[in-house]
Order: sequence, then structure tokens, then C-alpha cells
Amino acid sequence: MDSAGPNLKAGCQTFTWEMLGEGWQGDADELLRAIASAGYAGIEITDTMIGRYAGQPEAFRAALDTHGLTLVAFACGSPSGFTEDAQVEADLAMIDRVLTFTAHFPGAHLSLGSATVMSGGERDAKFRTAAHIYNEAGRRGTALGVPVAFHPSSHHDTLLFDRADYDRIMALTDPALIGWVPDTGHIIRGGQDAADTLERHLGRIRYVHLKDVDRSGTWRMLGAGACDIAAVMELARRAPACNGWLVVEEESAESGQDPAAAVKTNRLALQKFGV
Repeated sequence: MDSAGPNLKAGCQTFTWEMLGEGWQGDADELLRAIASAGYAGIEITDTMIGRYAGQPEAFRAALDTHGLTLVAFACGSPSGFTEDAQVEADLAMIDRVLTFTAHFPGAHLSLGSATVMSGGERDAKFRTAAHIYNEAGRRGTALGVPVAFHPSSHHDTLLFDRADYDRIMALTDPALIGWVPDTGHIIRGGQDAADTLERHLGRIRYVHLKDVDRSGTWRMLGAGACDIAAVMELARRAPACNGWLVVEEESAESGQDPAAAVKTNRLALQKFGV
């Protein structure tokens, strides 16, 4: 990577459809068509939205090729929130399965969802459990050639909400094993400045979730909220381990009405910044 940093590339996350729950009855092929037709080069798909392609990496790779898309990342969470000691082995077995799938896509990351409080107990212990799972996932990913990163969020009961939480999980995890997928919307909802937070942990960034939100915490279409998109892009270019992917994730009311139209509008917004 040269001193100018990587060329930035536009990807799309499938949660824009997933958040509709039973209100959306499509399949993974519909997602691929919508994302490709909107002009994105890559996709981050979740374990929920992979559908019939679960456990079928060759078939999914053929489908991606048909639409000219790259798998940026496979994203998954856990019913345990990655914080329950009794579920560590089950979590790691699940991670082994998704790592095996992801390993069929050179360069694709495994993205692990935010550590989440699912039961009572000491917060310190939950941080230690989450860090252990993240580190071990990174170790197993390294053995298979799959980079692994964690994705904090601002959802209910997240363990990774504000600046202190981010600093803490960074200190407990090994940067040689596990990276970070910063999400600009969740960072802002946690009361942080997105650019300042990215700068603080610049070396941990593997790729970026680009999402917008206003200062009240309401999700907005890209460019209509408080996110300084240009500053985020510049930091992504500077981040030494960042692969250049900006993965747009949209959760606004507009996207709930027409997700395909919303992600296309966001793609046009990115083009104004030269991506």
C-alpha cells in the first residue's frame, strides 16, 4: 500500500432489508440484483440473509460473479451476545463454520457483531468473555487466511456503546489477531465524534461501515445527518490496515419504505465524494 492509501470502493450491507423482518419476503438473489443495479462493487451479507446459499460457498461465488460483486464480508452475531461464559464453545463452533464458508472468498472478512449484555452479571466479566471470543476468532481466522474484525453498535444492551467501551475492548483484544469495523452511525449515537474515534484507533480499522444519523440519534439517509463523510473517507485512506471498502448500511425510515431505492440514493451520494 502506498502512502496515499487504498482506493476507496463502495459496498452495501444487507441489513437494510433484514431490519424489515417478515415485512420483506425476498431472497439473497434479489439482494444481489438490487445492490449490483444500484452501482455497488461489493456486498456484506449476514448469516440471516444468506438464505439458500448457507453452506454453499461455490454457488454463492457463482451468483456474485453473475452480478459482478465482491464479497467484502460475511457478518454474524450470536444469541449469546458473545458475552456468556457458558456459550463460549458454542460461539466458537459457529465461528468455525462461518470461517470455513468465508475462506472460499479471498480477501473477504468475517465481521462479528457487537458484544451484547444478555443476562445479569459483572460487566468486567462480560468484557473479558467478549475479548476472549474475539481474539480466538481472530486466531482461527488467521489459520484459514480469513481476516476477522468486530463491529460495535449502539443497539439495546450493547456492551460497546461509548468511547470508554471502545477503548476498553481495544485494550483487551490483540491487534495482530482481530480488527475493527467502525460504524459511523453507531459511533455518533454513542455520543462520540466519528472522525476523532476513527483517528484514535486508526490502526485497527479493516474497513468502514458508513451510515448517517442526526444528533438526536435518528437514522438519516447518507449525507443528511451528522456524519462528516469527507473526513471519514480521508481517515479510511490513511488507516494502514484498511482495505479501502466503504460499506454503506442504511436504517432510515426512507429505507424501510423502499430499501432498493434507498441504497441506490446512497450510492449516488457517495459518487459526489468521488467514490
